[in-house]
Amino acid sequence: MDRSVVIVKPDGVQRGLIGEIIHRFERKGLKLVGIKMVSLSDALLDEWYAHHKERAFFPALKSYMKSYPVVSMLWEGVDGVATIRKMVGATKARDAEPGTVRGDFAMSQQYNLIHASENAEIAKKEEELMFSKSEVFDWEKRDFDHIYLADELGK
Repeated sequence: MDRSVVIVKPDGVQRGLIGEIIHRFERKGLKLVGIKMVSLSDALLDEWYAHHKERAFFPALKSYMKSYPVVSMLWEGVDGVATIRKMVGATKARDAEPGTVRGDFAMSQQYNLIHASENAEIAKKEEELMFSKSEVFDWEKRDFDHIYLADELGK
């Protein structure tokens, strides 16, 4: 099972898309193991976007991500990171396929509603930055037996 951090960004919160986004991941069969609404700090954003720190758009990106609270979630599933990335769609929302979150609801590259971890390594780092151990819940999702074959679950 992979875990991926998903953030409903300020524009997604403002547009009332939190429930729609959660609904899509739940319908897919993913397991929500952490969720909270937070205001992102300068320190967290500096670490989160360290790879963009020297880019000209970094101050505007930080300002945008701090403009309103975000909803941060941790989702789990077999090949969860890759599955979620496909469901989210291309970063430049105008290029995102219909049926993806961005393809159905966004038009901008920055105002693209949602963040999802790029790969398993980044997902682990983002999970540690965003969630304390007490905010992550290990619970039995009983319908996994109707979502995955036993060998996909390692049974």
